[in-house]
Amino acid sequence: MFATILPVRSLLIAIFVMMAGSGFLSTLIGLRLDRAGSGTMVVGLVATAYFAGLVIGALRAGEVVRRVGHIRAFAAFVALLSASTLTYALFQHPLLWGGLRLIDGLCVAGVFICVESWLNDRADSDTRGAVLAGYMVALYSGQALGQLFLRTGNTAPHVPFEIAAMLISLAIIPVCLTRSPAPMLDDAAALPLRRLFEASPLGVAGAGMTGLLLGAFYGLAAIYARRIGLDLGDTATFMMTVILGGVALQWPLGRLSDRYDRRRIIISCFAATLAVSVMLAMQPVGVVLLALGAAFGGLSFALYPLCVAFVNDRLLASERVAASGQLVLLYSAGAALGPLGAAAAMTLAGAGGLFLFIAAVAAAMLAFGLWRLAISDPVPGADQQDFQILPRTTPVAALLDPAGPASLSPATKPDLQTGDTWTKR
Repeated sequence: MFATILPVRSLLIAIFVMMAGSGFLSTLIGLRLDRAGSGTMVVGLVATAYFAGLVIGALRAGEVVRRVGHIRAFAAFVALLSASTLTYALFQHPLLWGGLRLIDGLCVAGVFICVESWLNDRADSDTRGAVLAGYMVALYSGQALGQLFLRTGNTAPHVPFEIAAMLISLAIIPVCLTRSPAPMLDDAAALPLRRLFEASPLGVAGAGMTGLLLGAFYGLAAIYARRIGLDLGDTATFMMTVILGGVALQWPLGRLSDRYDRRRIIISCFAATLAVSVMLAMQPVGVVLLALGAAFGGLSFALYPLCVAFVNDRLLASERVAASGQLVLLYSAGAALGPLGAAAAMTLAGAGGLFLFIAAVAAAMLAFGLWRLAISDPVPGADQQDFQILPRTTPVAALLDPAGPASLSPATKPDLQTGDTWTKR
């Protein structure tokens, strides 16, 4: 695997460094707003602005990349993100910070589009899986380790923002010095959402609802941690544990879904997420809190790729990239709404309201999943595609999926009226 990712090491180093700098900003900004006396709904609105920026950037940033090229676009997005990060240290006002978070989301989406399309261009059908795995490791390990920089705010409030800006700025260097030629960015195809829902109601609804619950977590987990009595160090540890737990459990759960009816694995994960969220709403402490956090991360992070895999089971191989791109946007739209719902729940029920909201989302999907299980037939085991861990970033990430048309022949076609599949002979 190392030999496979060596040609793209500059891109992986860049995304690791950038995520180490930007990955903890959501936590830090939530804590600062809460400490300054901003209401929970205000914190939720600021978090929503970031996810809204991600959606807009995923749809529009590609035009910048096509116009000026990957390296110039990457440098521009990173420079603007670094400047925005430093602005937090100069001025503190919820309205300003909401605008800055919108800019952050746009810039992060632009960076993801640059890196993901570049990685796709450098990968072929034999190396795509290893390149995607390397990208996922760089992305989530940077985000997890970056949480530790929260501790630097104990002595000087401006220091975490300065460290974040420095790391974000340093991410430009590996890309600007790379000798790897930049590719052209093609327009990403899209399937109508209605068609996707007709093909796989459970998979499409699950992707959107997963965005709802994870957007709520990322947007307001810092407020939850502060209000149950965690200090900065403990908050950083809790957030890092959730992210690392998410990385650890995705692959085992995915492999389990390859062997059994994938619908049952998805439903079981929503049921387990419901149970863990109820326990987290009870505000546990110490090792129990970290264990439940790791379990929550493992279960919730696995839901999106499981749902994508289930949708892919009912589509032609040639349709899967377009479908995955649409599902990423659906996830992002859910993530933009999640902080608002969670903020309302926390206003009514206190710190535990965050996980009560997440539990309610999981319960709704559990009920929907059980209904779908009762009225529809499973995909035959021979027709199920192999599970693949996927990032929840931009539609361009779908191009890295080894199950796309570059590596698979069209094996199954869905009957969009019944949701059943038939095998092409």
